[in-house]
Amino acid sequence: MSGEKKKIALLFPGQGAQYAGMAKDLFDEHASVRLLFEQASDATGTDCRKLMFESDDEALRQTENTQIAVTLANLSALCTLQEEGLSKQQITAAAGFSLGEYSALVASGVISSEICFHLVRERGRIMKEQGERIISSSGEAGMAAVIGLSPESVESVIKLAGRNDVFCANYNSPTQVVISGLASGIDAVESQLTSAGARRVLRLKVSGPFHTPLLEQAGEEFGHLLSGINFQAPTCALFSNVIGKAVSTGAEAKQLLAKQISHPVRWISIENEIKNILGESFIVIESGPGTTLCGLWKAMGFDQAYPAGKHEEVIQACSLL
Repeated sequence: MSGEKKKIALLFPGQGAQYAGMAKDLFDEHASVRLLFEQASDATGTDCRKLMFESDDEALRQTENTQIAVTLANLSALCTLQEEGLSKQQITAAAGFSLGEYSALVASGVISSEICFHLVRERGRIMKEQGERIISSSGEAGMAAVIGLSPESVESVIKLAGRNDVFCANYNSPTQVVISGLASGIDAVESQLTSAGARRVLRLKVSGPFHTPLLEQAGEEFGHLLSGINFQAPTCALFSNVIGKAVSTGAEAKQLLAKQISHPVRWISIENEIKNILGESFIVIESGPGTTLCGLWKAMGFDQAYPAGKHEEVIQACSLL
């Protein structure tokens, strides 16, 4: 293709995007993806081929499995995109939703894929253990998507309810927020959210109160693990879930990553920042399973975003480069 290469913003999905058999077509088509599977298996002590292609939905929903599987699917898509024509110089911005931020760290050159797989394995383990401790001491925990209500309205309902066991966890779009905490807290505010105008309060199949202060201990434990790992400066605009903005150094990325487990995902802010930094002439590609982030991008009223989790989607996305 002649002319100047287009700028690319890569978005990487997180937990909830997984499905049985994801990345199988990428694995079959590309030797580099098969090598990535071997690296992931070695780094995590998991048979990743079996995990990805033989697990049922229930096994994939377990956070210690999900975090490895989704990250591997994300990076398999990235690997395929690069083989099919995406140059590193074209990657102008990288952002990942929650767990997806780890894939963005790889895409921006901050950490290697091997270190990434090690980190997400430990993150999954720590979050699972802390979730189990919370359940044993305080009862069931979880998350719920509040649909049809603004973030400000959701915050107001929770504040007026006076609860200290339910929080805004994911700021997804102007009309969708995920709340997280103890099941009793979610139960307590559900009718109030509906009365305030929410169309639905949809419980999510997760095992813990992710992205809330209830996981602060898990974040501290994970921070100790991060302290021994070197983070390079990002080679493109890299966005942090915690602040909803780009970071400029590897040290800043590391510091914020430790906080991510217990802080909300500021995805609306990230999308606005990408648009502000890159201007009008760029392409958004969702590198990984599903189309959730493409949908959230469009929900902001922004231009088309392209999925690239399947081989045919990768080929289509690369045709636009």
